Amino acid sequence: MTSRNAASSFSGPRRGPALRAAFALSVVLLVAGCGGADSKYDPTAGWSAEQLYADAKEEVQAGNWNQARERLTSIESRYPFSVHAQQALIELAYVNWKDGENEQALAAIDRFQQLYPNHPGTDYMLYLKGLINFTPASAFMTSLTGQDPAERDPKGLRASYDAFSELVKRYPDSRYSTDARQRMTWLVNAIAMNEVYVARYYYDRGAYVAAANRAQTVITDFEGVPAAEQALAILEESYAKLGMTDLKNDAERVRQQNYPGSKATAEGLPKEKSWWNPF
Repeated sequence: MTSRNAASSFSGPRRGPALRAAFALSVVLLVAGCGGADSKYDPTAGWSAEQLYADAKEEVQAGNWNQARERLTSIESRYPFSVHAQQALIELAYVNWKDGENEQALAAIDRFQQLYPNHPGTDYMLYLKGLINFTPASAFMTSLTGQDPAERDPKGLRASYDAFSELVKRYPDSRYSTDARQRMTWLVNAIAMNEVYVARYYYDRGAYVAAANRAQTVITDFEGVPAAEQALAILEESYAKLGMTDLKNDAERVRQQNYPGSKATAEGLPKEKSWWNPF
């Protein structure tokens, strides 16, 4: 056997396993590559704005907030100057709110108001903004704990009131204005009650001057609200503790004139008043 043939006889067995291993590795890499491509596949690629919006509406109706959000954001990014993009932003605010993403919902509303200040849907966006900031009564209308109630900032309530107020002023005939007016009435008393709880907090701790000042704020800034009854009682009893008899008598007289037979005390009302419940 020549040296050439000898070399050929040995090269075959050595390259066979190596080639098979290389081939197997290439197959694995190819399969992995295909899997990676599938994971990034967008089933909506090439869809029109109309298709994306229709699909988003179906997802909203089904309560699939993540899928709806994906479709709506796709409309904004792919068709930013279309009519569907404007409507998608309205829907996006709603979807984020329903999904508990209040900050994102408010951001969408702010963006909408900046981009489309005269859009026909502005009244709805103001209404939605009011709803998002509408804090449940349990957040502040509870008996006091060890926490200083002055730390409970009713900023959300005021933001809600401001949004509803703007809606009513700008769009008095809007389909949302009637409900907004009712909520505004509730919010005024809710904010006043927050002040009452602060006044009661100071009264319970013997800070009678601070209690009287807070109660006076309710009476002067929120005239006629149900919360004023207890504010007058706190004012009356704070003046009594301070030995200011004349002022105490004046507060008692005003309370009895406005709330005949009132039995309110600094500790509270004898029973919950039946003013409108927005929930």
